[in-house]
Amino acid sequence: MSSSKQVSSTIDFSSVLAAAVHDMKNSLFLLIQSIETLSETLSPTNIEAKEQVASVHYEASRLNTNLVQILSLYRAELESLPITVDESFIKDLVEDVVGSNALYVAQKNITITTDIEDDLSWYLDSELIYLLLNDVIINAMRYGTSKIQVSATVDASSYLSIKIEDDGVGYPESMLSKSHEALSDFELSQGRTGLGLFFAKLIARAHSQGDMEGAIALSNGGLLGGSVFEVKIP
Repeated sequence: MSSSKQVSSTIDFSSVLAAAVHDMKNSLFLLIQSIETLSETLSPTNIEAKEQVASVHYEASRLNTNLVQILSLYRAELESLPITVDESFIKDLVEDVVGSNALYVAQKNITITTDIEDDLSWYLDSELIYLLLNDVIINAMRYGTSKIQVSATVDASSYLSIKIEDDGVGYPESMLSKSHEALSDFELSQGRTGLGLFFAKLIARAHSQGDMEGAIALSNGGLLGGSVFEVKIP
């Protein structure tokens, strides 16, 4: 009896959970690929089936993003959030994100436009910024109506500014106020205002250069009248 207690006490549950999440993420990735293959076999006239497949693909992609966020937050807790900075062309990065959501975008008749110079490049962790942008675009597809615009420029303070705007009803006031809170004050149990927003702040802040530090900003209005998400990278 005592030996059983001793064995169980040596198990690091957080590590076991992280390993399980990693395994689930890999399985979910294979599922997403299977869904995409299935969608190609459906007849264009089978509208109901295509809509159901697109919805399943959307939910699977959203769940995959959440699993990646959980893994990254676990690594951040261990102070080992992997940051690999290299030169990336922003338009290519954004187009990769949009392309990964093409099935849902086409089925739901969502128009995503970009306003980014072809030669705009920046030094950043492309994998983490991809995850950040993908999460924001997935939310824009869910809460917007039919239009999303992604733009990128270098602002007057020499930060790369990437904006994602939609034509929905905008962010609720509670989320706007939440976006100004420090990471240490976050409560991750608050749904849309919790994990995704915390993760975005974490990624932005991980990109720093001297006294300059990455940040995010949420607002309403913009070009399309809905939500406006901005991430700034020094």
